[in-house]
Amino acid sequence: MNDQYIDELIYSLEQTGIYTENHTEYGYEAGMRLLTDCFTRHKRAGSQIFFIGNGGSSAIASHMTADYMKNGGMKTYSLYDNAVTTCMGNDYGYEFVFSRPLEFLGQKDDLLVAISSSGNSSNIVNAINTANKKEMEIITFTGFKSDNKSRQLGTINVYVPSEKYGIVESIHNLMLQQIVDMIMERDGVRL
Repeated sequence: MNDQYIDELIYSLEQTGIYTENHTEYGYEAGMRLLTDCFTRHKRAGSQIFFIGNGGSSAIASHMTADYMKNGGMKTYSLYDNAVTTCMGNDYGYEFVFSRPLEFLGQKDDLLVAISSSGNSSNIVNAINTANKKEMEIITFTGFKSDNKSRQLGTINVYVPSEKYGIVESIHNLMLQQIVDMIMERDGVRL
């Protein structure tokens, strides 16, 4: 078996940057504490958490919507109902499938978790802009080019320095899973 892929995955994980909106950079351990603290604040406040993404990132968003609700005990809401998504896409255009529902559902101090390998998807950028207008907190998970549009738009920004979907998506999924698992171990699970 060729270990080159795993080596590249580990290297990319070690190089992953976690930044705040004022460009303060955190190492992995400190960054994971920062992210865990953010989710914990929203859990304790009872605020709504929205996960969004396209393609493989939408699968991560959908999975995390369920895990953060069931295992993390948080108020998550899925923007992936087929009727709502196709309605928004048909009536407003695909670039607004997340931002239009956020205009109705998002409230000040809610949390948007925007997952985008490229960081350049217009529907993700539009949702981030809507969340900013509503004074929501935002976490971005991006990769590919270091100057992608979403990378600097969040309250906390996670950037994976790789241009391979599998590497970027695997690290996004791993980090989000680690956060909810740490919260679950700390708080227990309500079944």
